[in-house]
Amino acid sequence: MENILSFIQSAPWWGWLLLVLFLVAIRDILQPKHTISHNFPIVGHFRYMLEKIGPELRQYLVANNREELPFNRIERGWIYASAKKENNYEGFGTDRDIYDIQHIFVKNAMMPFKVPENHPHKHDNYFLPCAKVIGSYNNRKKPFRPASIINVSAMSFGSLSAKAIESLNIGCKIADAYHNTGEGGLSPYHSNGGDVIFQIGTGYFGVRDREGNFSMKKMVKLVEENPFVRAIEIKLSQGAKPGKGGVLPGKKITEEIARIRHVEAGKDVLSPPNHTAFSSVGEMIDFIEEIAQKTGLPVGIKAAIGKLDKWEELASIMKETNKGPDFITIDGGEGGTGAAPPSFADHVSLPWVYGFSDVYKVLKKHQITERVVFIASGKLGFPAKAAMAFAMGADCINVAREAMMSIGCIQAQVCHTNRCPSGVATQNKWLQNGINVPLKSVRLAQYFKTFRKELLEITHASGYEHPCQFKMSDIVVNVDDQNLAKELDKTYMYHKTEVPFDGIEKLKNCKYLGGANKTIPTTV
Repeated sequence: MENILSFIQSAPWWGWLLLVLFLVAIRDILQPKHTISHNFPIVGHFRYMLEKIGPELRQYLVANNREELPFNRIERGWIYASAKKENNYEGFGTDRDIYDIQHIFVKNAMMPFKVPENHPHKHDNYFLPCAKVIGSYNNRKKPFRPASIINVSAMSFGSLSAKAIESLNIGCKIADAYHNTGEGGLSPYHSNGGDVIFQIGTGYFGVRDREGNFSMKKMVKLVEENPFVRAIEIKLSQGAKPGKGGVLPGKKITEEIARIRHVEAGKDVLSPPNHTAFSSVGEMIDFIEEIAQKTGLPVGIKAAIGKLDKWEELASIMKETNKGPDFITIDGGEGGTGAAPPSFADHVSLPWVYGFSDVYKVLKKHQITERVVFIASGKLGFPAKAAMAFAMGADCINVAREAMMSIGCIQAQVCHTNRCPSGVATQNKWLQNGINVPLKSVRLAQYFKTFRKELLEITHASGYEHPCQFKMSDIVVNVDDQNLAKELDKTYMYHKTEVPFDGIEKLKNCKYLGGANKTIPTTV
C-alpha cells in the first residue's frame, strides 16, 4: 500500500495518463456492448468519434458544392448571403450540370417587362403579394390576401425554440409575410406583429378540451383575442411522415409548452394519425364550414400527397356544393424540419412536383382551381424553383428549412436530439442564447426581400409583371437528353388555370391585404 501511495504522489503527468488508459482498456475488454471497443481497446473509440463527426467532416471537407442533401453548399450559401445582404452572385458561370435530369430552364422573353419608375416593385420592399384573395370565393367574413408570395411554413414552438419562433415572427412583420404556427398552438412568440395562419393538427393543441378533442369554444376565443390570426389551416398530413402521428416526450414539455398546448407538463403527448373531429371527406367539409362560420376566417387544408381517390371525392363535393377549403397547402415528401423514421422520410408520399401536379389536375378536371389558393411547400425557397411552382399553379410559397437557415441553422441534422448547435431547434436554454433575436429577424426579412427581388427579376425577364402570369410552357425541365426535354404542360399533362390579374397597383389597394399596419375587415 505504501508503495502505491508513493507512486501516486511521485508519478509524473504521463504516468497518470498511462494509468487512465490502462483502466479504459480494462473497461473496454470487459464491457459486452461494443465489439470494436472489445477487440481494439482504446483505439476502437476513435472509430465512434469519427462516425459521430462524419456529417461535419463531409459537409465542410469532403462533399463538393453541389453534392450534399437535403441542401447543398451552394444553396445554403445563397440563403446565408441573401439573409445578410451580402454578395450572393456566382462567378465564372454555373458549376451545375445543366443537362442533368430535372434541371429547370426558365424561358426568357426577347423583350423583358419594363418596370415603370413609380411601380411598387421598385419600392415597398419589393412588393409582391398573392394574386388571389383567400376566402373570397366562399364569401368568408374576413378574406385575406397574403402581402407576400413567400412565407414561413408550419413549424411549432416546441419543435423550434422560443427565440427562433420570435425571430421568424418579427421577420415576417418586417417583410409583410405570414407565419404558420404549426400544430403546437399559438405561443407568445408568434405574437410580435406578423400575420399568422393558425394550424390545427390531430392533437388539436391550443384548441383542445380535457379529453384531447377539438374545442370550438377555444378556437373562437383564440381568434377573437388574436386579430393577427388571418386564416386557419387543418393539417391532414405532412411531408416527412404522412399518416403517422408524433410523440412529444414528457421531458421536453415545459410548463410554458404545456400551457400553450393545453396538455400536462412532464407527460408524453401523442399526436394521433387521424382526426377525431371528422372521419370522412364530407365530414371534413362540414368541419371546415363550421369553423369558417364561427370565426369568420378562411379555412384551408394541408396534406402530403399519395392516393388520389379522396381528392377526387373532395373535388366532386366542392363542385356540387360550392363549399370546401379556401386554400390547399401541398407539402412535398422531401420536406421535414423535425424527426421522422427513415422509412417514412425516404419513401412515403410523393415529392412536391408530382404531388402538386396530381392534385391540381384533379381540381382542374372539376373546374374548381380558380376558387382555391394553392400554397406550395417542399424545398421551393429558391427563385427558379418558385418560378416553376407558379407556372404549375401555385399562388404562394411556404418555406421551412430555408427560413431556419436564414436565422442561423447550419444543417447539422440533429433536430430530433434537442442538441441543435445553432439554438434553432432545441429547448436547451444555453444553446438558445446564441440567437440574437433583433439580428436574426432582420435576416429572415432580408432573405424574403432578396427572394422576392430575384423572383421578380426572373419574372420580368420572362416578360411578365407577376409570377402568377407564368404559363407551364414558360418552363422546360430535363426529362432525358435535349431531344426529350419537355415543357411542364407536356411533362405533367395539364395547363394551369389563368389567374385573374390586373396589375400590382390593384393588389396594393385591396382592403383584404395582409401585412403590417393593415386594417383587418370584420365583414365583406
